[in-house]
Amino acid sequence: MNVEDRAEELASDLGVDKEEVKDDLENLVSYSVPLEEAVGSLRRKYGDSDDGGGTAPPERDVTEITTEDDGVTVSGVVLTVGKRSIQYQGTEQVIFEGEFADETGKISYTAWEDFGIEPGDAVRIENAGVREWEGNPELNLGERTTIAVDEDVDVPYEIGGDRPLTELAPGDRGVNVEVRVLEREHKIIDGRDGETEILSGVFGDESTRLPFTDWEPHDEIEEGASIRIEDAFVREFRGAPSINVSEFSTVRTLDRAVDVTEEAPRMSIRDAVESGGLFDVEVVGSAIAVRDRSGLIERCPECGRVVQNGQCRSHGAVEGEDDLRTKVIVDDGTATVTAVLDEALTADVYGGGLEDAREHARDAMDRDVVTDAIREAIVGREFRVRGSLSVDDFGATLNATAFDACEDDPADRAHELLAEVGR
Repeated sequence: MNVEDRAEELASDLGVDKEEVKDDLENLVSYSVPLEEAVGSLRRKYGDSDDGGGTAPPERDVTEITTEDDGVTVSGVVLTVGKRSIQYQGTEQVIFEGEFADETGKISYTAWEDFGIEPGDAVRIENAGVREWEGNPELNLGERTTIAVDEDVDVPYEIGGDRPLTELAPGDRGVNVEVRVLEREHKIIDGRDGETEILSGVFGDESTRLPFTDWEPHDEIEEGASIRIEDAFVREFRGAPSINVSEFSTVRTLDRAVDVTEEAPRMSIRDAVESGGLFDVEVVGSAIAVRDRSGLIERCPECGRVVQNGQCRSHGAVEGEDDLRTKVIVDDGTATVTAVLDEALTADVYGGGLEDAREHARDAMDRDVVTDAIREAIVGREFRVRGSLSVDDFGATLNATAFDACEDDPADRAHELLAEVGR
């Protein structure tokens, strides 16, 4: 039954205006409250304590839970607990979230009140709602949910939120990390409460590097500091995981220096693309083509977009500002990626800076000669490319921070490749 039908049914049962009930119901559902739980909430709002009766929710193993379930009872172990605030029906609401597991699998959860659970607690959760979150079922713990201590159970998962950066993924909640602050800057943004000061930058550890945002600036997050952060959550930023530090996170300075890898993880292009996005990765492949809108280009002075024929997609007719950029297709035999080189990297492969490119174009009376020179310099050669990878409906793009010609011995590379495929 959809929202429209449930709203009509509720309005009839409660004797109130259908449109008012529908607006309330749509508002709750928009915040991912399961439909049946939203119905129960509105019954209580309008003074009807009868939630419709019915049988108790079925008991399920975690792997049996699907988005088709309205409610379930499940037993297992709390793996992680995170805490943060969201805007809900125009007011600030504190929620608790993390992962829960039994012997069969694990599942994320969101609790709309504090049930007092901690990582490692063995509990029985009764009358939990189920919603879809990022394509997977998630437990939704609300007013009708009860949680009781249960018998200990062994689960094949690590309890607690400690993770190296390389293991973090968008959607993780209640995670703890020990990192060094590699970059940090203050920003003023237009937040939900008006102008808000935040911190942003890059964290690093022995495994990799990731961007971060601190929504409640902590004094301990200083460039060069080694710190431990507890109760952070992870979102996606430009296709890669990004650590979010909130007002509920705790940050303390460590009495030791966190080692940070100087290398990016090297992957095949196929594996990198299949990851969905990486903040720092290295691939090795051959430059097979230079794409259009490379070389000496013009950008909009307002937004920085590439200008075509004096027109910006956002600002219309503008006087473009010259810049250098290269978009090169790199192929390693497993897949392809478009590597984007900024002005500095483009100048390296072109063999000259912006003024050199302008002079070259003026002499030839053709801006395309810069693109042709870049194409001649790199196509057919093998390069080691490092940068931030994003993947979307238009393909995979690697915003390069390094673009170096390979000097590896081809025989050694062939042996490495054969070893990877098990031959």
